[in-house]
Amino acid sequence: MLETPARPPVAHGAAGARIATELRDAILAGDYEPGARIRQEDLAGRHGASRLPVREALRMLEAEGLVTLVANTGAWVSTVSLAECEEMYQIRERVEPLLLRYNVPLLSEGAIDQLQLLADAMERSSDVEQFLRLDRDFHLSCYAAAETAVLGETVLRLWNRTQHYRRAFTRVFRSEGDRSVHHEHQLLVSAIRRRDLDEAERVLAGHIRRTRLELERHPQVFES
Repeated sequence: MLETPARPPVAHGAAGARIATELRDAILAGDYEPGARIRQEDLAGRHGASRLPVREALRMLEAEGLVTLVANTGAWVSTVSLAECEEMYQIRERVEPLLLRYNVPLLSEGAIDQLQLLADAMERSSDVEQFLRLDRDFHLSCYAAAETAVLGETVLRLWNRTQHYRRAFTRVFRSEGDRSVHHEHQLLVSAIRRRDLDEAERVLAGHIRRTRLELERHPQVFES
């Protein structure tokens, strides 16, 4: 039986958190594809760190569902099957509107104006990665006002785990000339500005549902 390791020094903990942050950002940016091998020695060399903080970083990301660790074998970027992605989107359809309901009464007019600017910028954007950054900023800004014990973190983790597949969906709807996503963003801003909680929830749930159904129509996105 393996012994429980001693608690690492604070410096190692800080280094592990820093490496986890940078690796998480790289995974979400698409620098690592799902299923890609993550070599600990490469991470250690890139960050000028020992193996200990690298292992800590990988364990942090494993807990978030972004990395899969196999004992005595290595680490890989986690993959998501169509069934798993559908389940996560079903959860999002139900919990994200609730999180939005908590936030709408607390969003300032300035914050809503910023949401409008982001929605308009997405309509003008012709670059997939720029759109994804704006879209993430838009939705997470909708949830930034209310403090929650569990819900906010749950939604963020679901967003992170489905990021790659949202990227694939974005390429699909752009290639098909589908602009309904922009219409939905505008409807959502309008409902938030009116402080219409029921309408905001309805629009957001439909927005998430449509993405789920489109992903189901394109199972090749999940083939490795």
